[in-house]
Amino acid sequence: MVFLTDRGRVRSHNEDNGGIFVNKDGTLLAIVCDGMGGHQAGEVASEKAVQHLKAMWEETENISSPEPAETWLKTFVMQTNQLLFDHANSHEECNGMGTTIVALVLGDSFVTYAHVGDSRIYLITKEISKQITEDHTFVNELVKSGQISKEDAEHHPRKNVILQALGTEKTVKIDVKTITYDDPGYVLLCSDGLSDKVSQREIAEVLLNDDQDVSEKAHDLIKRANHYGGEDNITVAILELSVSEVGSG
Repeated sequence: MVFLTDRGRVRSHNEDNGGIFVNKDGTLLAIVCDGMGGHQAGEVASEKAVQHLKAMWEETENISSPEPAETWLKTFVMQTNQLLFDHANSHEECNGMGTTIVALVLGDSFVTYAHVGDSRIYLITKEISKQITEDHTFVNELVKSGQISKEDAEHHPRKNVILQALGTEKTVKIDVKTITYDDPGYVLLCSDGLSDKVSQREIAEVLLNDDQDVSEKAHDLIKRANHYGGEDNITVAILELSVSEVGSG
């Protein structure tokens, strides 16, 4: 597992945040947040979100199946939204701040995740390569309603207009889902600084390259995003999916 963040080649600050955290049972929670708001308020939003969820996660135990994982994510991501909203309203310099979030609990043969905004999670195995989150963006709504193609969406001038974020409104609609996996591979959480620059096909090529360890894969992805322009902060969290080879007797 590896978490890596980079300012990119253009921005003077890094408003991304995240990490990979362990609870009392050794279960992993990975988070990537991409903050927004003037005067470094984006940095405040993403850091506050990550630190709150980290603190809450490290006190938990007995989250070994999808149901408690979904309940935990719904409860504490919603709580984080309230925390950010209250902070923005009581600190004038943070007015309007918010952050995207992807947060994922790695279970044995399942992953449960929560998602708001346009940060993404990809599931990559030798058999499957897919984005499992759905961008909460204006452009994705155009794709869903058939007004533009997925290909057109990649180059649309308004592709970074997000429809919701944590902390900008009193309530937020959080996508919480569980998927199961049968094959070894990877889940990648990333900010749009990666996904805007490096295609899903190229991401899969890097992750499935057996000549690199997981840390080298993370550095390779960030290097590529910078090579293609690096106009935004770039953040990745990579978790390995291992399948236990236990026979049924």
